[in-house]
Amino acid sequence: MTAVAFDALRFARVLWETAKLSPEQAEGLADALVDAFDGNIATKADIRDVQADIQVVRSDIEALKGATASAKVETKRWLVGAIGFQTLAVPGAVIALTRTLH
Repeated sequence: MTAVAFDALRFARVLWETAKLSPEQAEGLADALVDAFDGNIATKADIRDVQADIQVVRSDIEALKGATASAKVETKRWLVGAIGFQTLAVPGAVIALTRTLH
């Protein structure tokens, strides 16, 4: 069934009577249009499905943004901790080395 209201018989009759096409040509054109309408037009249900899928993707993106922000904070904490440890460890090692050499 087509998503668009299309009267193929009326279309064929108009082509036959008005445009003076042969009945075979008129029917062929009408059939071709019915086939084109059947396969290429999105219905309202199709659009609703796509919109629902888009909403799911948007919520996934928001969740990823939150996870990325959390990972960024954890990375910064680790980096500050590592720098702080090195700040204390290097002078401590130098002091310990100088004490052992004296």
